[in-house]
Amino acid sequence: MSQWYLSYNGKQVGPMTHEQAAAQARSNPNGFAWREGFAEWLPIAKIGELQQLAPSPGPVPPLPQRAARADELDFKVFGAEMQFVDVELDPGESALAEAGAMMYKDPSVQMETIFGDGSAGSGGGGFMEKLLGAGKRLLTGESLFMTVFTHTGQGKAHVAFGAPYPGNIIPIHLSSVGGSLVCQKDSFLCAAKGVAIGIYLQRKIMTGLFGGEGFIMQKLDGDGQVFVHAGGTVVERQLKAGEVLHVDTGCVVAFEQSVNFDIQQAGGIKTALFGGEGLFFATLQGPGRIWLQSLPFSRLAGRMLQAAPQRGGSVGEGSVLGPLGSILAGDR
Repeated sequence: MSQWYLSYNGKQVGPMTHEQAAAQARSNPNGFAWREGFAEWLPIAKIGELQQLAPSPGPVPPLPQRAARADELDFKVFGAEMQFVDVELDPGESALAEAGAMMYKDPSVQMETIFGDGSAGSGGGGFMEKLLGAGKRLLTGESLFMTVFTHTGQGKAHVAFGAPYPGNIIPIHLSSVGGSLVCQKDSFLCAAKGVAIGIYLQRKIMTGLFGGEGFIMQKLDGDGQVFVHAGGTVVERQLKAGEVLHVDTGCVVAFEQSVNFDIQQAGGIKTALFGGEGLFFATLQGPGRIWLQSLPFSRLAGRMLQAAPQRGGSVGEGSVLGPLGSILAGDR
């Protein structure tokens, strides 16, 4: 279970459980809150997990109720640069993850490989429905199969999923973003079973060709908890209606479906060719929340490949002899 910290006029309160933080938010929503997984302190009024429980200024007509499709997960994110998320399961609850993401699990948690994303439910959906779900994953460059971790014992059980490279794990409850989230096609880590993992097609051909992620991004639908991984430091921003932000195309991690994603040429010809920022950058227009990363994996991989000795990189970074120094030192 995540621990919450609240701040009022510079005075910090915590740690608190989610129920305690929600009660405090009801009594005084004019502050800031933080828990593990947040990149920075956020206004209480903008946190969906607490805002839904905060008092409304007047009578509000009741929203239509619908049965939750996804399992409710308790979790805690550990670590700093190389994070992992520990998910607590009640009997019968399940978590869905990419193949190879598991770090550890209790013996009572059973693993099952499924075809597609499992959003049809246990044993639900026909072959064509499962084939369609698998086809969506194939289009986003992921495996046709996923792994479901189900608690089949008594009491509480835990299963943990590790980040694939240095960065941060972002926990997002889909009910706080309108039930839908658009993200990079390789950023999904795990989720509550019942979340549908589909595709998001760019409508504009120029955005698809030069937007950094091509025509196809991942779209997560449902009402459960999802965990998205991003490289480096993560920044969450709330864009107002009409507010525009220019972002490097590789630094866009996720955004609400209400955000308009487009591209724009990066200045003149000289700036585009020699500025080092590429020919285009992304434009994100609100309203809605966006998540950005400081170190895209493509940038990290490119720097590592550039530094490899096979590509002319130097093993002895400070040597004035360069490659000759490596030969004399016995490195080659």
